[in-house]
Amino acid sequence: MSKVRKPSKPSSSINIEALKKKLNSTSRAPSTGTSNTTPSTTTAIPTSFSDFDLKDDILDSLKSLNFTTPTPIQQASLPYSLKGRDIIGIAQTGSGKTAAYVIPILQALWDAQTPYFACVLAPTRELAYQIRETFDALGANMGLRCATIVGGMDMMDQAKELMRKPHVIVATPGRLMDHLENTKGFSLRAMKYLVMDEADRLLDMEFGPVLDKIFQVLPRERKTYLFSATLTSKVEKLQRASLTDPAKVEVNSKYSTVDTLIQTMMVVPDGYKNTFLMHVLNEHVGKLVIIFTRTCAHAQYVALLCRVLGFPAIPLHGQLSQAQRLGALNKFKSGDKTILVATDVAARGLDIPLVDLIVNYDIPTDSKAYIHRVGRTARAGRSGKSVSLVTQYDLELILRIEKVIGMKIPKETPSRNEILALHGSVERAAAEAMNKVKQFHAKKRVHHDGK
Repeated sequence: MSKVRKPSKPSSSINIEALKKKLNSTSRAPSTGTSNTTPSTTTAIPTSFSDFDLKDDILDSLKSLNFTTPTPIQQASLPYSLKGRDIIGIAQTGSGKTAAYVIPILQALWDAQTPYFACVLAPTRELAYQIRETFDALGANMGLRCATIVGGMDMMDQAKELMRKPHVIVATPGRLMDHLENTKGFSLRAMKYLVMDEADRLLDMEFGPVLDKIFQVLPRERKTYLFSATLTSKVEKLQRASLTDPAKVEVNSKYSTVDTLIQTMMVVPDGYKNTFLMHVLNEHVGKLVIIFTRTCAHAQYVALLCRVLGFPAIPLHGQLSQAQRLGALNKFKSGDKTILVATDVAARGLDIPLVDLIVNYDIPTDSKAYIHRVGRTARAGRSGKSVSLVTQYDLELILRIEKVIGMKIPKETPSRNEILALHGSVERAAAEAMNKVKQFHAKKRVHHDGK
């Protein structure tokens, strides 16, 4: 068989070394867990990618990235997806879900060599770019052409990219529908594979009506993969509407956090949350930390507070432009900034394997959001820690979270003297940070009024 012809220019620039680390650590994830649909008991569980009879180009890419041992979700799903079955895959974040659907798509594409062969739908722009990186890396030896179609970027530039007839399109639903309706010559009528990644999140973000529109213009004869961290009633309804006789593989059937994650909480007296946060950051200087807040305003403020006190922090939230969001992620991934202050826009799908600590500055109102937040650390068999700053107003939320995860979160109590020694300087920094926030908003108003 001839290979997919290589383009004259690489389809994107990716950080190969970072991806090697990510894929290598993922491939060593502990192979525990069960699946609802498993290969026949007479068939040995695959322990190597060479057991799957993959094309040499794909095996070579896997080998060059030190991706050798399939993770549980890959062991469970690949025997079915490589034989042409639809898949519904339920597994924790950081379990290797992306490669579980990228590999069978590339295997089929190697023979087919057709444009618009596969479409992957993702709930966030950041996740879409990360999925694209995995396709580019594993399809490198095939000359794969891949396009990322997300909001916040120029429609005309994206239309030109689509006219180059990529093999794989990774998109957010809204922007994909924009192009299906408005870009001449673009259609997915010949598409063979559809993937819905983080399906529960797609539905939580009210993409349901857009997905219905997209399904109407897709071919009925296709392979469909639906991957999700949780199996909600909405996901089950979507499964019934879009999949045909799927193999259901469920590596983890209940809401849970991984065993390598150390979870603690600090009960914070009124007015001391910022001081407790700085105490935690002082204890983890030089480590990669993600601080989660409930609102964009809190994310901006906490990032400024950290900077005033000398911590290299950067915000990531929905009010930033797409370029700013990607810039923040890249600075964090490269280690230029070691603290990312984020809203839940970053809680799902971000695959940064070396995050050491998660801090819940604001406790999420949705218990599942807690699981997805703390799932940013302790990935692929590594250890990690989460600390939740709990005020008197958060106690009911914490009780709900403990019920969902099936465990009591241990309390961690810092030294009273250390907190008191920090409090004065943190309060002064907090006032300075608040002034900076006010100046920032004043400048924005002036800029807006001057337009």
